[in-house]
Amino acid sequence: MNRSIPRDIGSYPFDLIIVGAGINGAGIARDAAMRGLRVLLLDKGDISDGTTQWSTRLIHGGLRYLEYYEFGLVRESLREREILLHIAPHLVRPLGFMVPVYERSKRGPRTIRLGMIAYDALSFDKSLPNHRMFSAREALEREPGLNPDGLLGAAFYYDAQAEYAERLAVENAVSAARHGALVLTYAKVERLLHESGGVAGVEFTDLLGGGRYTARAPVTVNVAGPWVDEVLSGAGYRGPRLIGGTKGSHIVVDPFPGAPREEALYVEARRDGRPYFIVPWNGRYLIGTTDLRYEGDLDRVEASEEEIEYLLDETNHVIPRASLSREDVLFTYSGVRPLPYQPEGAEGSITRRHIIHDHARDERPTDGLISIVGGKLTTYRNLARETVDLVYEKLRLPDPGCKTARIPLPGGLTDDFDSFAAAFKATSGLSETLSERLLRVYGTRAPEVLAYAGEDPSLRMPLSPRTSQPTGLIGAEVLYAFEREMAQTLSDLLLRRSMAGMGPRVALDVDEAAAEVAQRYLGWSPDRAKEEVRRYREFVRRYHPRDFRRHKTLKA
Repeated sequence: MNRSIPRDIGSYPFDLIIVGAGINGAGIARDAAMRGLRVLLLDKGDISDGTTQWSTRLIHGGLRYLEYYEFGLVRESLREREILLHIAPHLVRPLGFMVPVYERSKRGPRTIRLGMIAYDALSFDKSLPNHRMFSAREALEREPGLNPDGLLGAAFYYDAQAEYAERLAVENAVSAARHGALVLTYAKVERLLHESGGVAGVEFTDLLGGGRYTARAPVTVNVAGPWVDEVLSGAGYRGPRLIGGTKGSHIVVDPFPGAPREEALYVEARRDGRPYFIVPWNGRYLIGTTDLRYEGDLDRVEASEEEIEYLLDETNHVIPRASLSREDVLFTYSGVRPLPYQPEGAEGSITRRHIIHDHARDERPTDGLISIVGGKLTTYRNLARETVDLVYEKLRLPDPGCKTARIPLPGGLTDDFDSFAAAFKATSGLSETLSERLLRVYGTRAPEVLAYAGEDPSLRMPLSPRTSQPTGLIGAEVLYAFEREMAQTLSDLLLRRSMAGMGPRVALDVDEAAAEVAQRYLGWSPDRAKEEVRRYREFVRRYHPRDFRRHKTLKA
């Protein structure tokens, strides 16, 4: 899938232009293309390199939304959770959650139990088991690391985890392209085109090859996440501010004493009563998130030392044997939720329900423009369905109907993923660890990745040196990312295709080796390889990786 901008793009009759290739934009593109629309998907960066890659990586019904009586949102989320378990079995898996209840908790055992009953009732069509309630003794038998002081009991229930949320967006974009959509990353929309009293398309800059282009369509969807208002500013928008994002930060640590065994902990912070998670993730633990109003630079969001200390302190309290320190933090990540603008009130009270804002209904002359506000990773598919339904209404075309609930994502195309995985492991010729990693990242496309090794055994070998925590990236993945999954940069490959950048060393042990593979097989010059490594290392500084703290000579 080599990236190229058609010379006649300005005269091509697109039906729909989508600005923003996060999970929502990629989901809209897939749905629209599968229904037969002519789609252009644009992003100023890479697929999923905004809010999508900064999430807590959970596919959940939103248990805490019950507190704000958002029953419709919970029901929608639980229904979508079930769909994602079936269309993306390689990326979305069931995960148990324990909710310890303490004497200090704002929500006592009775309130938690009522919430659990409501949660089960709203997920009446689920494939996952119902909740269970534990006494304090039973909770400690199951999770002996919990702080016993004031423990009244615990609830246990199931939701799901999207270990690699980035891959969900990438596979939606790949599927959209397979169905005819034109996907252009590193294409920054500079302004919206106004013609005949409405928005008739966009003008964008090619940030890689240079040049400025126009593209036209009767409908443009602005799904730029936290940048929605920025896109609108290029259209002379005079309406109210739409986005009032809040910042969420996470820390990643190695397994530690007292950590939950195979389930996540859903804990109420003692400092401020906010819920946060301690989640087994990618062989380690993901702890987060914070929820703070944010007005800073959207293109460089970092976890503050105060947030890091907050998450460490809360974890050490609920699991006293953890004794986590700043040195134990492998890396952090932080992003901004594109929530509706709400200048006052608690951050947690801001609705997580998405809003499909049809500008023609509120501000004129802006017919042909739709902006998406909010939304959750869990409900992206339904948001896409509702958006494309509205697009068809605006186009006045017969709607063939949404198919995305039935047709799996590219890596989930099998009736029995477990059997497929077993067969791949038996025939791949790779170690169990490498086979398992390819299946977790690429699903049923893992054999396609391995096929890029051809007769070259070096492309089947891990690129990282033999360390205590090696990154399992193999050379074939480098070729696959650029040839089949629209990667354009080393950062795209490491952070959003192979997921090597989410390993314990944020791929600082394989970045140079991956660039060397690209130089050898993809025609990169030595200067480009060196520059790609420099840019990657400069980017991941915002993660505060431990490698940079320990190895002062490691250059960006």
